[in-house]
Amino acid sequence: MHVSQHKSQFVAVASIAAELSAVMEVAKEISLAAANAKAIAFRAGEKAKGFQPITDFINELAKETIELVNNINEHALKLYRLTVIEYRMSEACRRFESVAVRSANATYATTLKQSLDNARQRRNDCQRQFARHVSELLAQLADVMHPARAARVIAANSRIEASQAGEYLQSLQAVAESVDNAAQIIHDKVHKCRSALSVINTDE
Repeated sequence: MHVSQHKSQFVAVASIAAELSAVMEVAKEISLAAANAKAIAFRAGEKAKGFQPITDFINELAKETIELVNNINEHALKLYRLTVIEYRMSEACRRFESVAVRSANATYATTLKQSLDNARQRRNDCQRQFARHVSELLAQLADVMHPARAARVIAANSRIEASQAGEYLQSLQAVAESVDNAAQIIHDKVHKCRSALSVINTDE
């Protein structure tokens, strides 16, 4: 793997980590919105009876998203570590190969072969592990899309229920809007993560 390819891997993994951090913050905001909505619905009583169970759904979606992102972060961290190890092993291979060429006729030239083979083996192992983690990460990112889509549906239902809440209408509609906006942000961030991973796959 070329130096430029390693750089693109580092950049892609760093980009994914940043986007996931943003997703986590948005998921926490959804959880807070659910708590606020629950308090408003409680005060509204019968006027927001239909809205009360929706707040539970919103909270569950937030928890599910946070859990998924935590798992994804573990894979992203592994990708970063593997990128570092692979880079080091590639550099070791390059140096061993250079020394082997210069000392081809030396008495103990063959002793370099084992070290070179070991470095190549470790580099190849890292590449295989990296590819596996990329596939797993892509699958997990697809999973994050499910609660984001569900949140948008819930936001639409929330608007309908909010319309029955009298003087609490604006407060509950604001909750619905915040959930809808958060779901869109999560969708966009996850899409950026998947794009970054596709760049890595292209470079492979």
